[in-house]
Amino acid sequence: MTPLRLTWVQPEDLLGHELHQARLDGREPSAIAARWRAAGGPPAPLRAGASPQRASRYLRLLAGDLLDELADLPSSLADSEPTHLHRIKALCPDWPTRPTRPAPAPYLPRLEAAWLGRAAGCLLGKPVEKLSLTAIRQLAAATGNWPLTTWFTARGVPPELLTAHPWNRRSAPTSLAENIDGMPEDDDLNYPLLNLLLLTRHGRHFTTTDVATLWLDELPAGRTFTAERIAYRNLLSGIDPPRTARHRNPFREWIGALIRADVHGWTNPGDPATAAEQAHRDATLTHTANGVYAAMFLAATIADAATGTHDVHHCLRTGLKVVPPHSRLAGAVRHALQLTAETRDFDTVVDRLHTTYADHHWVHAIPNTALLTAALTHADGDFTASICRAVSGGWDTDSNGAAAGSVAGLLAGSPDALPDRWTAPLKNRLATSIADFNGIGFDTLAHLTLRETHHP
Repeated sequence: MTPLRLTWVQPEDLLGHELHQARLDGREPSAIAARWRAAGGPPAPLRAGASPQRASRYLRLLAGDLLDELADLPSSLADSEPTHLHRIKALCPDWPTRPTRPAPAPYLPRLEAAWLGRAAGCLLGKPVEKLSLTAIRQLAAATGNWPLTTWFTARGVPPELLTAHPWNRRSAPTSLAENIDGMPEDDDLNYPLLNLLLLTRHGRHFTTTDVATLWLDELPAGRTFTAERIAYRNLLSGIDPPRTARHRNPFREWIGALIRADVHGWTNPGDPATAAEQAHRDATLTHTANGVYAAMFLAATIADAATGTHDVHHCLRTGLKVVPPHSRLAGAVRHALQLTAETRDFDTVVDRLHTTYADHHWVHAIPNTALLTAALTHADGDFTASICRAVSGGWDTDSNGAAAGSVAGLLAGSPDALPDRWTAPLKNRLATSIADFNGIGFDTLAHLTLRETHHP
């Protein structure tokens, strides 16, 4: 029998990622890296899509010990990048005040547009997830779809180009223009469903432990990835939150918490502070520092967009208010805003972002949040431009498309304001393995979200 090899959980697979994470977050890992190499450990993190190799018992035990040693190394960035909420708020001089204005009315159409926007943006990015920027551009250009304005298609793409740059093998059968039939399952939609359940069962004063319990009850382990899979494993091992985010988790600053933030923003229209605080309690199950800030940034941005009274530029500035100003994530957002202000050509903006963050993994929260900011800013509120720029910038294409679609959908204000080419193929149907949601319509999801909305 062939032994089961799960990715994202074995110590020898995690150590390369943790060594790289340490270099990014202000720890000095060179001595530990030298010990790992001397023992015969692989020098680099496992590549995306690569099959993990079975390690010797000695290497596995050593990797576990080294992961724990790395976690104990002091960070030069600790004071400017805390994870505890009270310390984050202490560093944010412009933390948003509690609102006094009423919630927007009517809000139901805006919520439906946000759900549809999230789904459309996610689906647009699915076939090119994990592909290089060059591959994305060449595949789209081969069908006359560059700059990107509509769904990817394999029709008309030269066979040699498809051989050189194959579509994402799991997503292509359900996400190319010729075979879209409703919204297929994706973790970028599963987590908003889970957070609807979270608010239904525990209300907006839920705890991080409530999030953990809900996951164990409703989220199949096989539907988790990177930081979420590590935290899930830690829960099963008896580790309590928030240590679940830190224990042998090199992915704790990746994008996973950001993709869970929408519902916290949607249900707190006009109240970015509460949205950010909810996102923090959710995110700290799996993430620390910049991984948490990314979720708070998006939740606050969405809460501001939900009122329908501000443009996208105001919303992004509001999001930045809940991020420690000297953190790497705040710097990345400001850098993206500066690039878009200086450069009219979006491909040039993307190229500069890829140069700046070439040392980051393609799922890391920092480069992806920078790209999301640049895409939304450059699109200036236009729905098609928002999701197409977010996806055309590469990295985590489906997650960035989903987040851009959520914000731009809210700003559009209603499903009728979204171009039919994006919404009609969704057929008002979402596939999922979460609870009883499989096959649910986006109109129904809007009603369920409205029921959980906090009206200031």
